[in-house]
Amino acid sequence: MGEVRAVRHWSYPGFSRVWIELSRPAVPRVNHLGADAKAGRPERLYLDLDGVWIGRDHTEPIRVGDGLLEGVRLGQNTPSTTRVVIDLERYERHRLLSLQGPDRVVIDVFGPGAGAARPEGASHESAAAPEPKRVEPEPAPTQEALSPAKPLPFELRPVRTVVLDPGHGGRDPGAIGVGGLEEKDVTLQLARELRRRLRERGFRVVMTREDDRTLDLEERTAIAEGAGGDVFVSLHCNAAPRPSLHGIETYSLNESDEQHSVQVAARENGVAPEDVDVLQRTVAQLRVSEASGPSWVLAELVHHQLVQGLRERYDAVNDLGVKKGPFYVLFLSSMPSILVEAGFLTHRDEAKRLHSRVYLTRLAESMAEGLSLYRERGHPMIARSAR
Repeated sequence: MGEVRAVRHWSYPGFSRVWIELSRPAVPRVNHLGADAKAGRPERLYLDLDGVWIGRDHTEPIRVGDGLLEGVRLGQNTPSTTRVVIDLERYERHRLLSLQGPDRVVIDVFGPGAGAARPEGASHESAAAPEPKRVEPEPAPTQEALSPAKPLPFELRPVRTVVLDPGHGGRDPGAIGVGGLEEKDVTLQLARELRRRLRERGFRVVMTREDDRTLDLEERTAIAEGAGGDVFVSLHCNAAPRPSLHGIETYSLNESDEQHSVQVAARENGVAPEDVDVLQRTVAQLRVSEASGPSWVLAELVHHQLVQGLRERYDAVNDLGVKKGPFYVLFLSSMPSILVEAGFLTHRDEAKRLHSRVYLTRLAESMAEGLSLYRERGHPMIARSAR
């Protein structure tokens, strides 16, 4: 038997996330029930976890009262099944995910009008349900299709709020490179520079962290959802056993099994490479999101501007391309999302550049230009009015 180890929740206007850590994997089953006025029962979600014991520390109700969730209750529904009941105050849809490293279940609850259009299967079905229906994502547009003169096969929603996620932080330094340079410091400095350039272009900018603090992957994307983000940009730096490897690469979401993508995903997700296989299957069960096509457009535009902007001022800028991979921070957010690996801290020259304020400023200027092109590509009138 497994057991419940911890329960946490994050609350924002229009969005709440409940996080349940388990001592072993479990396949959750979720149901939605309407309010029963006669019985005095509120609208609620209930989640059954087979093979899980409630434990001694989670028998008291958890009061939330954030306008969406009234509270969370755990009970031993059968000798071998824990039931989690989420009493609802307001409700439009929910999303359920099972994750590893550690084993946990994440339940996202969206209030009326929160976020983008409803993802397929998000209302009363779960991506973690047995044998979910797989829906193929829209094919990625070609470079020619990214031309403003070419219509896209999907709509880009208006972009007003950009969420910047400086990777790692606090107890988690991320990659450690030449001279002891830590990824968490580089990504935070880059995010600050990028925020300044985006605000100059009329974007509203939200940062998942403003300083050197530890954040769970779930909390990073909860901040993004709660802020009503329109795009999510996770900033990282690369590392490799071979010190000669260098270059810039940008990722969007996919259950890719390409060896390099798996290694990068394992490091950024904080799991062992062999555990990425489970994550790949989880991603494959999702509709690699309604944001799949827009994310690919965003990745292409930002990456192209990054490489082009750097090559105007620096030599030996290695273009590693736009790729796809299974990253928690990309599928835990419902908005178009990308992950940028801004360079290798383990490469002598690239680490020296990433330690330079001048270089980070150029990186930020180029990324801001890519995000501006994405906004312009989808909604030229909004882009012009933001200037």
